[in-house]
Amino acid sequence: MGIVYEDAVVISNPNREGDYSTVITVNCPDKTGLGCDLCRTILLFGLSICRGGIPEGAVSVLKLLVSYSCPIDGKWCYIVFWVIGRPKARWDLLKKRLLDVCPSYLSTSDIQYYRPENKQPLRHNLFLLKFWCSYDQKGLLHDVTEVLCELELTIKRVKVSTTPDGSVLDLFFVTDSRELLHTRKRQEETIGRLRTVLGDSVTSCDIERAGPEVTECSEGSCYLPPAFTEDLFGSEMHDGNPNGTLVSNPILVSMDNSLSPSHTVVQILCQDHKGLIYDIMRTLKDRNIQISYGRFFANPERNCEVELFIMQRDGEKIVDPNKQEALSSLLQAELRSPLRVAVVNRGPDTELLVANPVELSRRGRPLVFYDITLALKILNTQIFSVEIARHMIRNREWEVYRIILDERDCLSVPRKKIEEAVQNKLMGWE
Repeated sequence: MGIVYEDAVVISNPNREGDYSTVITVNCPDKTGLGCDLCRTILLFGLSICRGGIPEGAVSVLKLLVSYSCPIDGKWCYIVFWVIGRPKARWDLLKKRLLDVCPSYLSTSDIQYYRPENKQPLRHNLFLLKFWCSYDQKGLLHDVTEVLCELELTIKRVKVSTTPDGSVLDLFFVTDSRELLHTRKRQEETIGRLRTVLGDSVTSCDIERAGPEVTECSEGSCYLPPAFTEDLFGSEMHDGNPNGTLVSNPILVSMDNSLSPSHTVVQILCQDHKGLIYDIMRTLKDRNIQISYGRFFANPERNCEVELFIMQRDGEKIVDPNKQEALSSLLQAELRSPLRVAVVNRGPDTELLVANPVELSRRGRPLVFYDITLALKILNTQIFSVEIARHMIRNREWEVYRIILDERDCLSVPRKKIEEAVQNKLMGWE
């Protein structure tokens, strides 16, 4: 019997009164890091995973090696997510993006082969979106960011400047997941949507392909000035303790090799936050850890239980106590501080700093700038300038957001309140 590729992802809306979760079922060949890629896509659409599972007993197919010799376990993957979030989520588009993540079939008559796709993501063309506004308005950046997200344009860098006369120059370096931004129709659609949002304040709006020098700069990493590194990572660098700890409840990570003959069982008890499962999955993916099956559940009190059956890249358990301790410590650190937030005085300016780790595949955390700008819009706090860039900090790449706030608004809103509001929005603790 043939397999219909579109059936690899099935999205079912709630069928019981009082049930607000939507069920997403993924049924496809497995690959290392598939769980991470699926969770990242769900997070990109503004949805939160409230529970889910990877059932045991998957169908076995041929064991293959992908291009850079990272072994996969060759099992058929069946994952169920229960998600909650935006009432007007674009479910058809979400299904399409989830299908893009799933390994493709080479045969529709037998479950024998699949195309290995655990590769570096394709480099999309970089475009410069430039517009002038005759005057600034509170929440402008968030409104623009929301439009770009709806259009599936990924923000790579932002440069916002306010001139002495109050005019605003916004430079957005973006890529298009649809790969159509070079066409006149797509550009007109984007400019039209932006003009609708910006209203009569916009004086000009243009889209052009970024030059090679800009593309290289956006893809390369540089080192963050010591002052900024100290603000975001100070105590962690001095005594090894995480700076900017966001989670207050204890995080318990245990490993057991006696519960399964072929897998190490990882059990995690922690406080829930937006992107929790993504943070776990990306941590394991970057260490080439294969997840064979497991389950996770979050209760209304924001307590989360996770149980995962994992293997090393060679298909063996993690039996070395030092490796177990290293992985446990790493998971605890990543879940305690999945990102860094600080509000500091920089001379006469008040600056908001946000940093999140970048996956080894060079993908950043979704919707960070969206959440930052939304939090500031709710606080009625205006943004004076923005810079987004990637930096190497302690041999790890981070995406760093440097936002200078309007000093008039900073006098009315305490720094601590700004920091807490941004943290809560990023962590989904509204």
